[in-house]
Amino acid sequence: MGSVSIFHWLVIIVFFVIYFIPSYIAYKKNHNNKVPILLLNIFLGWTFLGWVAALIWSFYKERV
Repeated sequence: MGSVSIFHWLVIIVFFVIYFIPSYIAYKKNHNNKVPILLLNIFLGWTFLGWVAALIWSFYKERV
């Protein structure tokens, strides 16, 4: 009763994978602002608005 099942661990892992998708995209695209995107994702991602902002920012094409 007091232990965490495999299902619970799976849910936690899936949550963290989804949570850090904007940061992953920024790092894969070698975005110039990958560190600020990561910080936004970490500190404001839980608000959903911060997560969406980080996601949009990670897809945003940089002007040369």
